[in-house]
Amino acid sequence: MIRSGHARSLGVPGPEARLRFDTELQTIGGGPRRRLLMVDDEPAFELSFYCGTCPFLFRRLETATEKLSLESVQQRLTGALDDPGDGGVIEAFGALLPEGEYLPLLLSVEPRLVVPGRDGDYFSGEQVTTWGIDQFWGLPQYPHTPYYRTFETAVDADAHLYEFVVPMVAPTWNERARVEEYVALMEQGTVPTAVAISTLDVCQPAVALGDDPSAHWGMTHFLLDGHHKLEAAAAAGRPVRLLSLLALGESLAGADDTARLPSLRAQPRAARATGT
Repeated sequence: MIRSGHARSLGVPGPEARLRFDTELQTIGGGPRRRLLMVDDEPAFELSFYCGTCPFLFRRLETATEKLSLESVQQRLTGALDDPGDGGVIEAFGALLPEGEYLPLLLSVEPRLVVPGRDGDYFSGEQVTTWGIDQFWGLPQYPHTPYYRTFETAVDADAHLYEFVVPMVAPTWNERARVEEYVALMEQGTVPTAVAISTLDVCQPAVALGDDPSAHWGMTHFLLDGHHKLEAAAAAGRPVRLLSLLALGESLAGADDTARLPSLRAQPRAARATGT
């Protein structure tokens, strides 16, 4: 944790926003409505279900094909921001977002690229320990995208914070030359800055299906800018700064929970001891 700003109003009216949150329309005889992250009016990600007892989730959908980088702030983001409000970055990206209250957080992250189903995958590891496997499919949840794990820490004895950075498109879509350019810059000491819109979803099973029925505080950073930077940092084992715009009204968390994030994010990194 580098610095937290004050919650502030950002965004444009919903129809003008390139990115927004939505709920899928109910169909006759259909299942529960999905909570969605939309980009250019297309469903990009399915998010954790509203009930708060279902497993935490981000799942990339077939129509997630767009990044949201802004050329106007690229030079400013090549290096490290020292304050969330530096250089008009918040205002620039705020013009892409729907009207709402956002908490700016400036974080230092050391990303680790994770492929679903392989070592370090939250969905087939910690989530199964709490919820067990999906009762219908007989499998863990599947996010349909590689993602980055960056941080975790204890909330209390019965709750744990897990942090993820999720690219809008798969890292395989990145330009190899740009990734290599950032690797070279980082090896020379440059610490670039990425930007994300973020949610905090607090989820806890209603019935003990796993070995550790704890609450999972899932903090998800959806990348607006920084796809090449995050891949380069993961490859080089280097840190990047992440300007997170936490969407307070779109998170499955109360005001008291989101107010704790700056102090939780300032704690030492710690894995959860199963069964505590």
